[in-house]
Amino acid sequence: MDGRAQRGERTRKAVAAEAAAIASVHGLAGMTLAKVATELGVSKSSIQAAYGTKEELQLAAVGAATDVFLTHVIVPALAAPEGLPRLVALSESWLAYIEQLVFPGGCFMGATLSEFDSRPGVVRDALAGARGAWLGILEQQAAIARAAGDLPAEPSAALVAFEVDALLAAANMSRNLSDDIAPLDTARTLIALRLGTAKPAARMKRATRPKTTAS
Repeated sequence: MDGRAQRGERTRKAVAAEAAAIASVHGLAGMTLAKVATELGVSKSSIQAAYGTKEELQLAAVGAATDVFLTHVIVPALAAPEGLPRLVALSESWLAYIEQLVFPGGCFMGATLSEFDSRPGVVRDALAGARGAWLGILEQQAAIARAAGDLPAEPSAALVAFEVDALLAAANMSRNLSDDIAPLDTARTLIALRLGTAKPAARMKRATRPKTTAS
């Protein structure tokens, strides 16, 4: 690849990354070529040279956001053993991804899926594919945990994955609304209860509480 082509590819990646960041706040519909140009300090024509249509840029934003998600959530969790430990690690890395505001609007998928869930087309397909892959990873690890005896036979691995994802999504929404990370700890606690990894601190405290004598 010659120098000009390399510069062009770097520009396309920078534009896609900025589009993803803007979409995490304003949605993919609210993300415009003009906004991306303003944030990057370039002309709108420069953005159009990289991506000819808004739909092309929306698809590029989904791709860029997926790469960021892989880097910040999936890859760190791969260090944990498969099954329950990795399922917990995936939840923890997702919560860290939200707490650190990797995207200014929190979860990219949380900001964009609701826009396109009822709008057939290639953008919806791309979003659905990314979400399906994430749920598939959670389900796979839940199934491995069940096979190892670390999770009960019921509910199914698919239901466990759905519930974990739902708790994470709720934490993201609450974190954005309140600008407070407390909902992330709430999700962490509920996920630990669902997966059976919660520490029995409350039970231990009750068991060791000294008895009172009647006066």
